[in-house]
Amino acid sequence: MQFSGKSVIITGAGKGIGRACAQLMAARGAEVVAISRTQSDLDSLKSEIGGRSIRVDLADVAATRAAMAEAGPCDFLINSAGINVLESVLDMSDAGYEAVLGINLRAALVTCQEFARARVAKGGGGAIVNITSIAGHRGFQDHLCYAASKAGLEGATRVLAKELGAHGIRVNAVAPTITLTELAAEAWNDPVKSQPMMVRHPLNRFAEAEEVAQSIALLLSDDSKMISGAVLPVDGGFLAV
Repeated sequence: MQFSGKSVIITGAGKGIGRACAQLMAARGAEVVAISRTQSDLDSLKSEIGGRSIRVDLADVAATRAAMAEAGPCDFLINSAGINVLESVLDMSDAGYEAVLGINLRAALVTCQEFARARVAKGGGGAIVNITSIAGHRGFQDHLCYAASKAGLEGATRVLAKELGAHGIRVNAVAPTITLTELAAEAWNDPVKSQPMMVRHPLNRFAEAEEVAQSIALLLSDDSKMISGAVLPVDGGFLAV
């Protein structure tokens, strides 16, 4: 799958899955418009793959809309930006709720809306992939807001696919399992913690960021031109058992 002559907006491009997406899409010929709130991450990514970068805090709706306008009409959008605040149901704070839902759900809806408006103005076409999580399908301790945000984004993905299909815009999602980004690899390094979770995966391992990026590239490509409104688990079989 090559993307020469295509352009892609990637939120959360500075780290983790978003950065892996930026690296992969650039390697396959796409111009990457990287969005992140951390300038140093954007600088290091640009030195590696080129492209354009926009620094913005996606918690700010007006700034997010401005960033999408600056990005301009692109062929693809990958919503990778996400955060988590680990709190129990009884201890959930207003600040935690606002932060997680603001970034994981509201910002993604805003970027999808602005991307779609730009595509429709150009005559339609294009594709979106939203990154959700297996946490939207299973109840994990202290993940109330995170689960709500990811399940909500999957519901939104289906509505987006329905409404934007008439304009030739495809919208899908991927739902990764634990993905061994730099931070996650450190968090799950202890076998006492990781093994009980790992054995619930038929493939008996967690995902690599590059593997999630490859699945996203597949959904963006013309090889998936009849796929829209789908949620693809990238989970080593976790949700199947």
